[in-house]
Amino acid sequence: MRLEHVLIDSTIGKKVVMATTGIVGVAFVVVHAAGNLQAFAGKEKLNAYSALLHGPLAELLWIARVVLVAAVVLHVGMAVALWGRSRAARPEGYATWKPQASTFASRTIRIGGAALLAFIVFHILHFTTGTIDPAGLADAQDAAGHRDIHGNIVGSFHIGWVTAIYIVAMFALGLHLYHGVWSSPRTLGHARPSPNPLRRPLATGVAVAVWLAFTLVPVGVVVGLIR
Repeated sequence: MRLEHVLIDSTIGKKVVMATTGIVGVAFVVVHAAGNLQAFAGKEKLNAYSALLHGPLAELLWIARVVLVAAVVLHVGMAVALWGRSRAARPEGYATWKPQASTFASRTIRIGGAALLAFIVFHILHFTTGTIDPAGLADAQDAAGHRDIHGNIVGSFHIGWVTAIYIVAMFALGLHLYHGVWSSPRTLGHARPSPNPLRRPLATGVAVAVWLAFTLVPVGVVVGLIR
């Protein structure tokens, strides 16, 4: 049997694809969160960073985007396929069910993933394409002629419903990361069984750090630390 058939047709193959693409996603959000924190360094710093990404590093940025989109499509596709396979194997739910070693993150992974997918579309339309432009600043430029990302961030997060969407989405992202960072190495065979399966320091650390880094930006705008 060819490798691609194993990955597509078998349950473990689908889980391996999900784990691998999940790691790609984790790497992206870590880098993205670090870049976003430059909003605290001031308007010039953040806009210069954005200009660098869309200027000299534009080709690398597009490669990263293509890889990320492919990873998201595969990740979602495998998740839907596994969910369908699970439903087919047990069309009726348990009469009574009590979680043993599962977490809130794992029990809400599907609905959280769907919410994140919707948020990704919203985020791209908001800050990447400017199609959704609640602050009316998508095309604004700073004094250096760079796209005024900083001004758009500040203007957008002074709008209550925009801030609420981002804060709720980042909570969902934190939960998703918590489960994914813990489960992916185990799916790929790079983690030993633990006598304390609910003790997950690495997963907790990554999830909290990324959640905090992303959430600090809208909160920083609201409280006036970013202006």
